[in-house]
Amino acid sequence: MITEEHIQEFISQAHRCGDARLTICSSGNLSWRIGEQALISGTGSWVPSLRRENVAICNIADGQSLNGVKPSMESGFHLGILRERPDVNVVLHFQSEYATVIACMKNRPTNFNVTAEIPCHVGTEIPVVPYYRPGSKELAAGVVEAMRDHNSVLLAKHGQVVCGKDFDEAFERAMFFEMACRIMVQSGGAYDVLTPAEIDDLETYVLGKKTK
Repeated sequence: MITEEHIQEFISQAHRCGDARLTICSSGNLSWRIGEQALISGTGSWVPSLRRENVAICNIADGQSLNGVKPSMESGFHLGILRERPDVNVVLHFQSEYATVIACMKNRPTNFNVTAEIPCHVGTEIPVVPYYRPGSKELAAGVVEAMRDHNSVLLAKHGQVVCGKDFDEAFERAMFFEMACRIMVQSGGAYDVLTPAEIDDLETYVLGKKTK
């Protein structure tokens, strides 16, 4: 079912994330559901310059690599999200500049709704997953649990994860997530957030779309 066109599209989308500086060097990883299988960036690979030989083809059900390429060490939560969320086809783990600053703060913000794009696209609430060693079963379990009913999460002292029905939706969430964090950091903490009433009013703007 997975074709060469699928692989080339996956590589192109990985480079797109790198071009937007959502990932640098070997940070971050990407996955894409195609039927019962998933493409996942390989362990140790550089997403911004991902090459064909670093793309793993895995069974979603059991995580087995079908082409001999070892998937990212974070494949546990990629596959877990794909198993738990049939509405999700793309998962992106990234470490953009300002969102990662906030992930590493001692007193990090709890409300990211600085502009309408956040509740409309990223989510009205962004849960924080406590720090666990990258690649650990504990981290995978924490991310999967947080993303059962959210589309974006912050990983304490680590980075971020977003998901979407397609590449554009996941990319949009990541970019607006980073935008909100940039506003918060560059304002020196002197920012305002939308009120609950203002967020409720946005349902008209997005035609009743519910965000997580």
